[in-house]
Amino acid sequence: MRDIADMSILITGGGSGIGAGAARHFASAGAKVTITGRRSAPLQRVASQIGDACHAVVGDVTSDAGRARMVSEAVEHGGKLDALISNAGNMYRSDVVDFDEQQLLDIFNTNVVGGMMLCKQAHAHLAAQQGCIIFVGSVHTQRAFPNASPYAATKGALEALTGVLAAELGKDKIRVGCVRPGAVLTEINVRAGLGTAEEQSERLEAMSALHALGRIGTVDEIAEAFEYLVRAEWTTGNVLTVDGGLGLGVTNE
Repeated sequence: MRDIADMSILITGGGSGIGAGAARHFASAGAKVTITGRRSAPLQRVASQIGDACHAVVGDVTSDAGRARMVSEAVEHGGKLDALISNAGNMYRSDVVDFDEQQLLDIFNTNVVGGMMLCKQAHAHLAAQQGCIIFVGSVHTQRAFPNASPYAATKGALEALTGVLAAELGKDKIRVGCVRPGAVLTEINVRAGLGTAEEQSERLEAMSALHALGRIGTVDEIAEAFEYLVRAEWTTGNVLTVDGGLGLGVTNE
């Protein structure tokens, strides 16, 4: 397996939650990480906590100029690009009779199209290092939660994309993988206006019994899955489920 030390890793959505956890994880293993997001303050906070190994870039994955800047500065910071972790995403929940077309388009642009176009932007650099692309799926593709169809549809698209891109990019020695998390506390629902941080924490903790292992996950456990896919040289096209058994459909009494 490859050594993380001295790798250059670009992580979108790196200002909080899973992205910030991944940045801390890889930097602690000796990688140079570049984190991106639309909000400067969270990015700078994470970067200052990590130190010189972390570089923050304010930008939007739905913007061509933003994507170009992310890749360019990641290459400058790390001297190359070994891995792209396409983690940026938003939540949109709605009953079907209340669908708003623009909001549907927006969530697909952020969660799917932005990541696809970032793959294009990073392709030459990843091919030069025989690197990898990692998407972030969701247990929403395994268990049906009412009113979450817009979000679930974007995550289903990413999981399907993983296999197709792995087949396409194998000739370039670029590996493609996807991590499918279960319930992990992040800011995504708070940013979407679906409740306060305290309310979302309580909601997720209440889901503990739905996991076969009886608890929700942590961002560190998702980062460990990212690490495996980044390091594993003969693994591509996989969707790695890291959900504590949430997708199994059991309920612990």
